[in-house]
Amino acid sequence: MMSKKCIFVDTGAWYALSDVSDQFHKKATANVRRLAADGSTLITTNLVIHETFMLLARRISRKAAITFLDEIYHADNVQIFHSDRTIEKEAYATIRKYTDQDFSVADSVSFAIMKREGLKRAFTFDKHFKTMRFTAES
Repeated sequence: MMSKKCIFVDTGAWYALSDVSDQFHKKATANVRRLAADGSTLITTNLVIHETFMLLARRISRKAAITFLDEIYHADNVQIFHSDRTIEKEAYATIRKYTDQDFSVADSVSFAIMKREGLKRAFTFDKHFKTMRFTAES
């Protein structure tokens, strides 16, 4: 089980940090500075990283997307969890259970990892985390 100083970081937060024109950029920057000052570990998944990479490459540039990869893979305070068959099975069950929601596979994998690791907090701008009863910090 993870400590209280761990927070899951979703695609929207990573994207907002990278795109100075994003509506949430200032908010995301302030939050990540606060988390760094607290000594928090930022938890994310390989699927979130892939999703963020594609958004950055399409909306800004491939260079910005590669810079994101370089930064995230060299950050001492970032821990990346990888999806596996067990996690994906749980994620797909969540998608089937919540037919009234438009959860992505990446979101559902994130929820499964957060549950498995005992994480309650997410740095996100996505309402789906609140729907799944996680505390969304933005």
